[in-house]
Amino acid sequence: MPHPEHQQQHGSRPGPATVRSQVRIPLTFGDGYRVEAEVHTFHGLADGAEHLALRLGEPTDTPLVRLHSECLTGDVFGSDRCDCGPQLREAAERIAESGGYLLYLRQEGRGIGLYNKLDAYALQDSGLDTYQANTALGLPEDGRDYTAAAQMLTTLGATGIRLLSNNPDKAAQLTALGIAVTERVPTGVHLSESNVRYLHTKAAGTELTRGHGLPLLPVGA
Repeated sequence: MPHPEHQQQHGSRPGPATVRSQVRIPLTFGDGYRVEAEVHTFHGLADGAEHLALRLGEPTDTPLVRLHSECLTGDVFGSDRCDCGPQLREAAERIAESGGYLLYLRQEGRGIGLYNKLDAYALQDSGLDTYQANTALGLPEDGRDYTAAAQMLTTLGATGIRLLSNNPDKAAQLTALGIAVTERVPTGVHLSESNVRYLHTKAAGTELTRGHGLPLLPVGA
């Protein structure tokens, strides 16, 4: 979790960041898909976290951009309790084809951290949904702040983007932070027996989170 001294209010305009390093890394996903990424690290990010920007393909004047929040269970271990791993894989290919940036943000559990996320999973097993479980732990439904993401995009010269996301809050925060979101491009729906309740909850949203607008059907329909 970011240290409190690094926290900023949603919507406050970020200060400057600079590129710390860039290195080319060949990526191979579990299904064999391969792509080469130019990975950027940064100095001066508002929350002090080690976020990454992966340049994929040849970015256009309005690059396709995905803000992907770190999910150790989904991205690394292939957990079916969420759709994070499949979304990451989908985003890499779509961005490589269109040209743009995949921002890998260290915001585990929608900003509450790994241990808290696993505690929330235990509460979900007792019947709470993903948002109720967070609030039962005294945590925000969604604690993510995209100030650092806006800094990264500005530093990379991507101040007008097409946003690959089903989440309206990402577009709203980036817009408030000075990034022009010209289009919000929906991701696919990665539905399984294990994540169907989670996805239906995200699709409905709450008064705070708003819905993700996912066109869901029951598994097998």
